[in-house]
Amino acid sequence: MSAARSKFEEIGRILREHQRFAVLSHVRPDGDALGSQLAVALSLKQLGKEVRVWNEDGMLEKYSFLPRAELLTKPPSAPEVVDVAIALDTAIQNRLGTALAAIRSAKIWLNIDHHRSNPGYGDLVIIDPSAPATGEIMFTLIKSQGLPFNHDIAENLYAAISTDTGSFQYPKTSARTFEIAAELVRAGGLDIGEISKQLYENYPRRRLELLRELLRTMRFSECGKVASCSLSLQTAAELAVLPEDNEGLIDHLRAIRGVIVAVFFEELADGKVRVSMRSKSSAVDVCAICQKFGGGGHTLAAGARIRGTLAEVEEKVLEEIGEVLKSHS
Repeated sequence: MSAARSKFEEIGRILREHQRFAVLSHVRPDGDALGSQLAVALSLKQLGKEVRVWNEDGMLEKYSFLPRAELLTKPPSAPEVVDVAIALDTAIQNRLGTALAAIRSAKIWLNIDHHRSNPGYGDLVIIDPSAPATGEIMFTLIKSQGLPFNHDIAENLYAAISTDTGSFQYPKTSARTFEIAAELVRAGGLDIGEISKQLYENYPRRRLELLRELLRTMRFSECGKVASCSLSLQTAAELAVLPEDNEGLIDHLRAIRGVIVAVFFEELADGKVRVSMRSKSSAVDVCAICQKFGGGGHTLAAGARIRGTLAEVEEKVLEEIGEVLKSHS
């Protein structure tokens, strides 16, 4: 029996044997985090388990169409005791934020993720960097262990995989990814047109107004190989945007011909700057760059939160990217 298969079997046994679960994911969640959380929570509820589904930011407006989205809430202020805590899609444990603080104690911590920068916290760990989405790992877990599966679970997993693969465009998208998507559509009876409309054609107007402002800040360096833009607290307040509104906007920079690295700088209220980085070349590992600033992620998509002013962080991050590009030129 392979190590991966034995881990899946052990997790399957844990899910069946215990009663109280908390399913968690990272702050500033994306579709993969939220869809994976809801999928495993719904499967556990079908087994008759008590399930808490927590994220520091709660359910995002843009993903509120997901089946049983109301199950996912902000964590309670009073910590709770659970049998099993499940961290999904979260490379660094403290990125669980207030969801981590909401666990007074847990007999077992499960860590299921696809970020190679994940250090492997927890009692039982599955980290598969070859998976383009945590949702793909969750599908394998649910199906291989014969756990409950229905339309709602299928739609949540499809949304998780679709969003984290850039709608099946990113390099880690494999034949297996398409096979899983096909099985989700077939077994769940999914309406792909409707799901895609909700995911990609249902943005609030303020998001496009934000994009207009971000493009005003767009600048290029390293002979056009680096494109970056910035969002100040002042601009965010003036446009009344939600944190979720800027998800995916960096792709407009990445899509420019000749650009190898795209960077988005977002000023935060706590004196830090959130940095999102994308690379179009495996020779330029943005995960390694972000790790130098305390962050992490994937080779082609990573991030970090760095203390300093917007101008200070922009300068030192762009300088570091420039050094990496020079060493690979």
